[in-house]
Amino acid sequence: MNESEQLDDLAKAIYTVNRHAKTAPDPKHLYYIKKATINELLKKNLAKKVGLHFSKHPKYSNQHSTLLVQVANYYFHVPPTKDDFKELQHLGELDESYRNPQTKMSLSEAKKIIYSYLNWKVNKSSQKTKRVSKRSSSYYTPSSLGKMNWAKKTHRH
Repeated sequence: MNESEQLDDLAKAIYTVNRHAKTAPDPKHLYYIKKATINELLKKNLAKKVGLHFSKHPKYSNQHSTLLVQVANYYFHVPPTKDDFKELQHLGELDESYRNPQTKMSLSEAKKIIYSYLNWKVNKSSQKTKRVSKRSSSYYTPSSLGKMNWAKKTHRH
């Protein structure tokens, strides 16, 4: 696989992770690996900082900006650094008419590509324990109905 195809696969993987993160109940890890991958690509000059956008979702009612980054034919937003504000042009409002190309890739395949690129080792046992713990809710209280030995009522005669 040549570098262009590898970069395109990586862009598709980031796109897939980002799409899943938007609907995940706990998206922290997905956003973390997206950001780590983009930062690594920027370091190697394989991604390009395009400019700054106002965020579509202001934090605590304060308008803030996000950094627009191009990876192959895909565009992503990541948190900007202080230097980004000094060095890059502010593009204003987010352009809603532009969309990334549609991609069909499973989340597990996307993670595999990203972990491989970042040279991360996946710990199989920690993945299994996470799955098990996700099933039990912190709000769940097991019922004791039918499990307790209630004292039999004695009827008075």
